[in-house]
Parts: sequence; C-alpha cells; structure tokens
Amino acid sequence: MNEGNRLNQTSHSSAVTPPALLEVKNLKKYFSTPKGMLHAVDDVSFQIAKGKTLGLVGESGCGKSTTGRAVIRLIEPSAGQVIFKGKNILEYSSRQIKDIRKQLQIVFQDPYSSLNPRLSIAELIADPLYVNNVYKTKQETEARIRELMDTVGLASRLMNSYPHELDGGRRQRIGVARALALNPEFIVLDEPVSALDVCIQAQILNLLKNIQRELGLTYLFISHNLSVVKHISDTIAVMYLGKIVEVSDYKSIFIAPQHPYTQALLSAIPFPKLDVKRERVLLEGDIPSPVNPPAGCRFYGRCLYRQDLCQRETPELVTTGPERAVACHFADNLKQI
Repeated sequence: MNEGNRLNQTSHSSAVTPPALLEVKNLKKYFSTPKGMLHAVDDVSFQIAKGKTLGLVGESGCGKSTTGRAVIRLIEPSAGQVIFKGKNILEYSSRQIKDIRKQLQIVFQDPYSSLNPRLSIAELIADPLYVNNVYKTKQETEARIRELMDTVGLASRLMNSYPHELDGGRRQRIGVARALALNPEFIVLDEPVSALDVCIQAQILNLLKNIQRELGLTYLFISHNLSVVKHISDTIAVMYLGKIVEVSDYKSIFIAPQHPYTQALLSAIPFPKLDVKRERVLLEGDIPSPVNPPAGCRFYGRCLYRQDLCQRETPELVTTGPERAVACHFADNLKQI
C-alpha cells in the first residue's frame, strides 16, 4: 500500500479524552516597533490532551509560529500562562527551563536551514545527546544514533553523509530524529511538511503519526494548509491576526465551519470531484495592521456578515458544542457553502 493511501486510513482520537498535558492560558507576545506594539499573539488559550494533536492553522503572519515558540519559551511571552504537567513553566528560572526543555522539543519548517551543514548526519543527531551528557561512552551514543535513524526511516549507511547530499524528506527526518533524541513528551511541529512535495509530505505525516502512536507523544502541529492539518490533528484551532477564532474537532470543522474566516479558508481548498461545485468565498478589504490593531472583531473589515456590533465589541471565544468554540457575534447566521 502506498504512503498516500495509508495517510487516508490514519486513525484519529477515541471517544474518551485523556487529561490535558499542556494548557495555554491568555498567552500574549508583543514586539516593540517604531510604530507601536506589534500584537503577534494576543490572548490565546487552548489545551492539548496527552497523546493528541492540536492543529493550529491560519494564513502567513497570523502568529502561528510565534505561538509555538512562545509555548516552549524559545521566545519569551509578554503575558499569560503555559501549564505543562500541572505547572506554569513561564515562572521557571533559566535553570529550571533548561531541565524541562528536554521534554519540550520543536521541528522547524525548513529542514535545511535548521541543520548545520558542516556536521554529518550522525553528528547532527548526536548533538543534543552531547549537550545534555546523556551517555558516558561513544558506543552508547552511537547505538542511540542508530536507533533514532531507524525510528525515522533513515538508513544507517547515511550516518557520515551531510545535509546537502540528501533530499528534503531525509533532511526533515533528521530534524525529527533530533527532536526525539531526549525522549520528549511534547513536540511543536512548525510547518514540518510545507517545504516538501506532496508525495514526501504524506510520508512525513505518516511517520509523525506512527511515532506518536508508538511513543505516546503530544503534538502542536502548525500549518497554513487545512488539508494537511485534517489528516494529523484530533482538534483544529483557526488563528487570525494573533487570535484564535474557531476551535473544532477535525471532522466538524470541514462539515460546518462556524466562523466566516474558516469558511473562506475551506472554500479555497481544491475539490477533487469535477461534477461537484462549491461556492467560493472571496474576502475583500485589507488585513488590519497587527501594530495597534483596531477595537472589535479583527475580521470586521473583510467579513460578509459584519454589523455595527462587530466594530464595537471584540467577540469572545464561546463554546458552541462538544469540542467546539467560536469567536463570532453572528456565527448562527452563517450560510454554509
């Protein structure tokens, strides 16, 4: 069976939801600019159950990657809480966060720029092991390198190869192996397949799902592609200009989106059946500046359903059903496409 077929048969979550491993509360990240404060992430909240995947989706510049990096403190948040295994890691000292970072890892978008081109594959994978003094002997380290390469589907004959000698898929497998080296519990996947062609995307997604199932990992999967997010996520959160505007289980959001922005994103996905026509939702107007953003709903200027209330009051993220929430004053009035 080819990789694409296996991708479509990937199982999702069971009916019983395990307790949250990670909970983010009112997370904010602002950057100071000459024109004012840039609201990259503005009051974002979500939680991810142990062993599950939250897909965070939105267009470029909406704050997805900043959210992922702030969650694991690669960049320091401006405010909020990140509760990992019951403790707020934003209160940790630099020494404490260094110890817990072994459990919090990230796979970056570009598999080439995230790797040191001067190091061999074995050296790249061994780097976190050496930095954290995991093994005492060279033999133990080499055995772990071989184990990790086997886990991510890299042939042992490539140990002495360099990143420029490999294709994008193999480079990204190196990034996954490095993230797994210290046996983490939570991994941020920051657009890990966006730089790969479609066939390789399917292989990497299957790899990530298999590793998650075998090791019980928890993922925050960041992407701008709803079609990709659908195949790996248990829950999907849609982000627009620094805010989460809709949260849903992976099935319902494709059947009946509750936010106008989600509806527009879905309408842009190519439909595989030529005899089925779907209405395209075309957004008008400009995206507001994230520097000192306007009051009210940030989607107001582009929304087909906008009313005066939207310009005056910021909609809260309100629960609308099991595993569903939306930040829209008039979500009930949406015409389904």
